[in-house]
Amino acid sequence: MKVNNLVAQQLENTIKLPLSHVAIIMDGNRRFAKENKIANYEGHRLGVANLKNIVQHAGSLGLEYLTVYAFSSENWTRSKDEVKYLFELFAQVLSEEFDELAKKGVKLTFIGNLEPLPQNLYKSMLKSMQETQANTGINLQVAINYGSRLEIANAVKNIAQAVLSGNIQIDQIDEKMVANFLYTKNIPDPELVIRTGGQMRLSNYLLYQSAYTEIYVTPKLWPEFTPADFDAAMNDFISRKRNYGGD
Repeated sequence: MKVNNLVAQQLENTIKLPLSHVAIIMDGNRRFAKENKIANYEGHRLGVANLKNIVQHAGSLGLEYLTVYAFSSENWTRSKDEVKYLFELFAQVLSEEFDELAKKGVKLTFIGNLEPLPQNLYKSMLKSMQETQANTGINLQVAINYGSRLEIANAVKNIAQAVLSGNIQIDQIDEKMVANFLYTKNIPDPELVIRTGGQMRLSNYLLYQSAYTEIYVTPKLWPEFTPADFDAAMNDFISRKRNYGGD
């Protein structure tokens, strides 16, 4: 089935999407800025603006979950000015775009180690999560100050503490329990991870959750990634046979 037909039929509510959760590694803002001879901050601004387009498009298709990698735990190594600008940009966009997102029914969740973030941003994030929890549109997870290895390590610590306190028996620990101690508790694993910018790696993103996730890499840099490119990734996913280790 061609994705254009899939999109048209989905907009008419005549079919169900073949997947529920797409995750995106939004890579290439700085390279886009360099190639177009603009400042890095302008590349980041355009990247954030593009996220709005993709969220709206994914929501119009009826996708249930979209998780995007906005700021990794390794991004702190960038210049202080760039990190400061990114957090200010996140806060500005959250302030300016929140009402529209909420009106469209978006349920907004931030995942990662949030407490080290600037307090004004942290408080705004908590408020936005609380105020959209009852929304029934697309579930948008924004991974910020996120690192999958740290997420897994923290899950192990919390499980160990629960064992020591007697709330969990060792023989009760299984894959499902570990998943319930991750940031993505109650969120289904992504069926598809899209990475823009051409790099062939997961970059410490949703490592546990992506055990059997299909990966789609495009050379398009994030600010130039369009809804049509999103549809192309969906089309590629549809064409694959997923056997989960079987024949």
